[in-house]
Amino acid sequence: MTPLQTVQKLLSFMGITAEAVEAKDAQGTVIRITTAESGLLIGNHGDTLSAINQLVKKIHEKELVDGAHLSVDVNGYLARRVEALEAEAKLLAERARTFRYDIEMSPMSSYERMVIHATLKDMPDIETMSVGEGKLRHIVVRYKDPNAPSAPVPTAEDSVL
Repeated sequence: MTPLQTVQKLLSFMGITAEAVEAKDAQGTVIRITTAESGLLIGNHGDTLSAINQLVKKIHEKELVDGAHLSVDVNGYLARRVEALEAEAKLLAERARTFRYDIEMSPMSSYERMVIHATLKDMPDIETMSVGEGKLRHIVVRYKDPNAPSAPVPTAEDSVL
């Protein structure tokens, strides 16, 4: 059974009428669902959609090639969420750069944290780190002065027996 067939069967079990379309690209597979009943599939803050994604990934994890991505999106919800996270990350990076202080984001899922880290990774004066545990895990966006001297790297001569 393909991931698309799994999603179609899941929708059938849930009694939801929807069109599911599978799209493949270099990053992996996205199964896009279009339905008038999107609220049932997305849930509160995307919780139901996140659960559906985990379920489909777990069912097909042995078939996925290392690094391949598989996701389910409903009416473009995930795509819009990623765009919003990227915009928020850039805004907070600019704020950290301007005011030179750390900015703590709200707790978010591991996928959302990965989007933030990936969005800001190429900014030489900004660093991100995940802090906290469990549901309270969140990202701190930190300005780092590119002109500040870095800590010296210890050498063999520096070690004391």
